[in-house]
Amino acid sequence: NKQKADDASANAQKNDSILERDYSPTIGDKNAKVTIVEFFDPACETCKAFSLFLKQAMKANPGKIRLVMRYLPLHQGSDEVVKILEAANQQNKFWEILDDAYASQSSWAIHHAAQPQLFWKILAYTKLDIEKAKQDAKSIAIAQRIQQDISDARQLNVTKTPGFFVNGKPLINFGYQPLKELIETEIRSNY
Repeated sequence: NKQKADDASANAQKNDSILERDYSPTIGDKNAKVTIVEFFDPACETCKAFSLFLKQAMKANPGKIRLVMRYLPLHQGSDEVVKILEAANQQNKFWEILDDAYASQSSWAIHHAAQPQLFWKILAYTKLDIEKAKQDAKSIAIAQRIQQDISDARQLNVTKTPGFFVNGKPLINFGYQPLKELIETEIRSNY
């Protein structure tokens, strides 16, 4: 298992330049010395559970953590939902719509399959310009960004969501405690 961890770390270091793209939705202080990259799927219940954990970690460490989101639609129908999220990103409403997606997940992600048409209905109650979002969601640029994220995830050996990297180090043993320890270690060594 140590070999597996070493291999994953070496691969992440080798591919450090693809952990983040200039279009990736980002929150937190841009000068923060700890960057968490999460490959996520909005239909993933574990991603939803970890989003609260990450918010708490950022709140507990003001200005020290930057969170970068990368798309990895693995659930059926999720590719359409990530297009909607990226369309929301074009309107500077990514985080708001992601929160809405997680809050209403049980009503549009049924038996681990995303139902984009149900998600659109939920968005009618938000401040998103729906018509513009529907146009943007069909754009080639958005499709290319999502393909790029999927390609980057493959290169980084991320096979399930959520997939985490903290300052380029992959989370090897999955769970709240290992992620908390990895974040705390990086905060200690950078502050």
